[in-house]
Amino acid sequence: MAFDPASLNYNDQGLIPAIAQDETGDVLMMAWMNQQSVARTLATKRVTYWSRSRQAFWVKGETSGHTQTLIEMRVDCDRDTLLLIVRQEGPACHTNRRSCFFTAVQKGHEVEFLSPISD
Repeated sequence: MAFDPASLNYNDQGLIPAIAQDETGDVLMMAWMNQQSVARTLATKRVTYWSRSRQAFWVKGETSGHTQTLIEMRVDCDRDTLLLIVRQEGPACHTNRRSCFFTAVQKGHEVEFLSPISD
C-alpha cells in the first residue's frame, strides 16, 4: 500500500509531532511537521520540519551543518505522531548537545547529564 501524507492525523494547526531518534536508539529531539514537510522529507531524505515561530520550512542542519538524514519514518497506531530514525551529523540540539533531552528529574530535582559538545 502506498503511503499518503494526507492519511496522517494532524492537529488543528495542520501539524504532527515528529520525534527524531538516531540509529543507536537515542532520542534526539521533537519538532513539528506538516503535510508538505512530511512529503519533502520522504522525497529528499533530508529531514524537513515546520518552524512554528518562523512559519517556514526548516531543513535540519541547513544553516548549522548539523543535518539529519532520514533512514526510516514510522507512524504510530493513532497516526498522530511520527518517529524518524535518522543519521545525525553533529549535535541535534540548538544548545550544542547531542540530544535536546539533557535534563532529568531525579528525586524532585532537575539534573543536567549531557554537556555541550565542544568544537
